[in-house]
Amino acid sequence: MIYRDYGKTGKKVSLLGFGGMRFKEVDNHDTCIQMMLTAARGGVTYFDTAPGYFGTRSESVFGEGFAELRRQNLPYYVATKTFAASESKIRAEIEAQLQRLNIPAIDFYHMWCIKSPQEWQDRKQAGIVQAFQKLKEEGLIKHICVSSHLTQDEIENLLMEDVFEGVLMGYSAYNFKTREKAFNAVRAKGLGAVVMNPLGGGIIPDHPELFEYLKRVPEESVVDAALHFLWDHADISTTLVGFSDESEVKDALRAMDNYVPRTAAEFEAVKNASASSMEGLCTGCGYCEDCPQNIPIPQYMDAYNQKLLNRGNTKAIGDRLTMHWGLSLEQAGTCVACAQCEAACTQHLPIIERLKEISQLGM
Repeated sequence: MIYRDYGKTGKKVSLLGFGGMRFKEVDNHDTCIQMMLTAARGGVTYFDTAPGYFGTRSESVFGEGFAELRRQNLPYYVATKTFAASESKIRAEIEAQLQRLNIPAIDFYHMWCIKSPQEWQDRKQAGIVQAFQKLKEEGLIKHICVSSHLTQDEIENLLMEDVFEGVLMGYSAYNFKTREKAFNAVRAKGLGAVVMNPLGGGIIPDHPELFEYLKRVPEESVVDAALHFLWDHADISTTLVGFSDESEVKDALRAMDNYVPRTAAEFEAVKNASASSMEGLCTGCGYCEDCPQNIPIPQYMDAYNQKLLNRGNTKAIGDRLTMHWGLSLEQAGTCVACAQCEAACTQHLPIIERLKEISQLGM
């Protein structure tokens, strides 16, 4: 196992992390605990869950698992999250979480799922920053963190605020261009950086032909190659894999054992190769961001990708917009076809046509 600094906290965490949102048998606690033990024995020390994973059942499973890890003297760090913003609601949430997790304090506590700059301002107005600081002063949490779906300048600006010690964000070979700017802040502020959805939410294993360029040797699996690509990022502290069963834990540990870092030149070559592999797909470069109508075009084009990747299934567009980005179909219809975005698009995508199609899905 490789261990890296979690920013400037003084803690070192395993580069491979255990995500608790995809248990195949979440109610079979023995099976889930065995998965945690297998991971810990393989060197995994970072375990991430949330109160919204299987209701609260993932946290409950983790609580039993941590008790077993303690009995076997296996080290671990706990990461979880809250949607709450006011001090009273956060305090009520964390008291229940500590009980479920069977621990006295949470190592990495996240302000969960910041989707827009306005949402961040609203949560600050509700007192979230002061509430987290109080929890840290009281020793109930050890590090103040954030998870976010913001992209480009927005996520960089969020992380440049003097609030956080670490960030959790989606990042993979599929969408890495959307959040590369986050690492400017990670380096400037000395933040821990944890990435989730390392397989693009299943896109990478479901479409291996698009990601052949990641493989260093023909016999390497695309899944292993996608993980290795992320591990080549020196700024990433931990890569979270959401495990569904023990075989997936063992596969990820094997990928770690087989990992050979690329040289800097090899790494840049792989990143550059992504452009040709993603023909027709928006790669999230962000050049189209400055829309006169304030349409968040990168997010809408990301949602449109889901149709292309799911054999024309337009329902996937709406699901992505609402569940991942918190956006509506209707806003796409405010496009006035000024074509500023298409002029800026490095891939020459038919953005106006795609926005029109998206807006009509709600009719």
